[in-house]
Amino acid sequence: MSRGSSGIVAGLTAAALVAVGVLAFQASANVPANLAAPKPKVTATATEHAKPKEKSRPVALPKGSGTGKRVVYALENRRVWLVDADGKVDRTFEVMPSALNPRPGTYQVNTPRSGAPTKGSDGVMIEHVVRFAVVDDVAVGFSAAVDGSMESPDPTLKTGGVRMSREDGDAMWGFAMVGTKVVVLP
Repeated sequence: MSRGSSGIVAGLTAAALVAVGVLAFQASANVPANLAAPKPKVTATATEHAKPKEKSRPVALPKGSGTGKRVVYALENRRVWLVDADGKVDRTFEVMPSALNPRPGTYQVNTPRSGAPTKGSDGVMIEHVVRFAVVDDVAVGFSAAVDGSMESPDPTLKTGGVRMSREDGDAMWGFAMVGTKVVVLP
């Protein structure tokens, strides 16, 4: 093979690899939550010391969280409640707080929601973005990582994504329309 043709083959191979990578990313971004591969569970061995148990986070709706249809977000408990107009909890789940947290108070879902996968302020691909506050010129909102991760945010970055599982993100997306009240508790 001549030098010119080997360069063409190398270029075509590189283009094919890029195309496969793009298609693989698109496919992974659109996998339904119920088809996502379960993450392996870590088990302790005889040589490891058991970690102390994390502080118990109550699941009961906190008193003083308001009335009517609302999203209740308890910062310290790292928990969200979706409460219907009659005050009944439709769903509750744990979340990973953002690096920037809004002050306790009442907010509203205030911008058009974004359901399409997009890159979050921390570089993670996210979906079902429901924004409700601004802290230090950074939008704060609920979102689900496309890969299902709920990692602690990098404290050196100004990020506003309150992360939840994809399943909980689907529930939030269906519940919190523009104008829905969001009550943030300490």
